Amino acid sequence: MNLRGWGAVACLAAALLPALGCARLEKTKKLDVVLVTKALDSEWWQRVKAGAEAAARADPEVRLAVLAPEREINIDQQVAILEDQILKKVSVLAVAPAGAAEVIPVLDKARAAGIPVLIVDTDVPWPPKLSYIGINNRLGGRLAGEHIVRAIGGRGKVAVIRGVLGVATHEERLAGFLEAIAEAPAVKCVAVQPANSERALGMAVMENLLTSHPDLRAVFATNDQMALGAMEAVAARGLRGKIVLVGFDATREAVRAVQAGQLSATVAGYPERMGRRAVEEAIKAARGQPVGKHIDIGTALVTVENAHEFLH
Repeated sequence: MNLRGWGAVACLAAALLPALGCARLEKTKKLDVVLVTKALDSEWWQRVKAGAEAAARADPEVRLAVLAPEREINIDQQVAILEDQILKKVSVLAVAPAGAAEVIPVLDKARAAGIPVLIVDTDVPWPPKLSYIGINNRLGGRLAGEHIVRAIGGRGKVAVIRGVLGVATHEERLAGFLEAIAEAPAVKCVAVQPANSERALGMAVMENLLTSHPDLRAVFATNDQMALGAMEAVAARGLRGKIVLVGFDATREAVRAVQAGQLSATVAGYPERMGRRAVEEAIKAARGQPVGKHIDIGTALVTVENAHEFLH
């Protein structure tokens, strides 16, 4: 081949190299999937994270980040995390909103930036969401209420220790509980007190309830951290076995407390399943594939009879 021929080949190769390089980069480009939860300071959220990580490991093109504020009550911190991820132009966001009023405006920013958004754990009235992945919290609250009515023989004073005011998850659990006990006229709810989903606050609130209502028969805590705190307060007063305690989330510690007779029941919310489905659907959304509009991962009452099933 003469010099002119070699020159033509060299020119052709030079023209193809950028295209080949782009194709190679496109093929290996990672999907940046971000799951933003309400916190990571409890077993529940750590198990959601574990499920999310399992789903991400199954897809080599996925780079997962699980981020959260320090505490569930730190809604402004969650907003700041979301704004930062929007600036980074991540591929998709899966969000467990800590507060609808504060979070929805930043979700609007994500949509304007072309980032698909899925809602996890706590639904919000935001029509652009591609999917909601979670449980039926109202049903869970009803299951707890029905259990308490049976446990106290349909008669007596009960109270609720609830999570952060205004958070839809806890509003729905409370509403379902109140619906259930309303069907038992001799059961009276004498107090609904917030403890922000925190164990120490749950203990403090329970101590106050026991002082204010010494004839209290039962307490429903809208998450297990608060239920475990309430359990400690009951034990400190020497009242174990005399007050029915029901939690929500079926964390392993709570399920073991059910087996030991320290809690009467807890409501299962399947955190690993939630985290896994959230990431699986987020990956689909990032690739422009259809996702389920409403994915109910299931709800069940955990009692001493079936507690062993939730410790696998």
